[in-house]
Amino acid sequence: MTVARLPLFPLNSVLFPGLVLPLNIFEQRYRAMMSDLLKVGDDEPRRFAVVAIRDGHEVAPSAPGMPDATAVQRRGAAAGFGENPIKAFHPVGCIADAATIREKDDGGFDVLATGTTRLRLLSVDASGPYLMGEIEEIPEEQGEGAGVLASGVVRAFRTYQKRLAGANERSLVAEQDLPGEPTVLSYLVAAAAVLDTAAKQRLLEAPHTAARLRQELMILRAESAVIRSIPSLPAVDLTRQPTSPN
Repeated sequence: MTVARLPLFPLNSVLFPGLVLPLNIFEQRYRAMMSDLLKVGDDEPRRFAVVAIRDGHEVAPSAPGMPDATAVQRRGAAAGFGENPIKAFHPVGCIADAATIREKDDGGFDVLATGTTRLRLLSVDASGPYLMGEIEEIPEEQGEGAGVLASGVVRAFRTYQKRLAGANERSLVAEQDLPGEPTVLSYLVAAAAVLDTAAKQRLLEAPHTAARLRQELMILRAESAVIRSIPSLPAVDLTRQPTSPN
């Protein structure tokens, strides 16, 4: 497997390969990260590693003594992530390629990145202005029966969408817009489903495409059944508080 050292960007959400990630950068440490990425030549990818933050850990700026307003805030690359930052993050994330990094008048950045490849986080270095992660890329394998499972997921996803939208066909993605390639489909459905971070993380960590599609088939059927059993609750309310397969 390919091992690399990349800037580390923790989020309270999960990024999947092939999905677009817009970012509004305002924290000083991430401003420094984007400034360094801008130094990368235009012919090279501006890569950074995105990892989801585990439940119970907060994104900095944070103060260990909160809610004590007089507490001194910890600063630096690892602020808000504890003495051993790697414990604050899920072990599997996604490499992102920043196609657009635009500096704003206030010194922040608007960034548009795309997920490319899954990664496993091996270590975290907090000695610099921002976190750096040693990562290894995780190759995607199809797994047995991915094609057949993909067909089932497409049907289940259609039903799920219709239930969420109250059968308003105009709000649905056109059938031809769903990708036929099983891996691409698995990531699109994982990103589009209204699930909490833990559920999405389990989908990202699936050992191969077939396993992810199998999980999605179970989730979509279960979620559709839940939505159908609560017909009096508007679909918009259902999407405000995602449900978990557990």
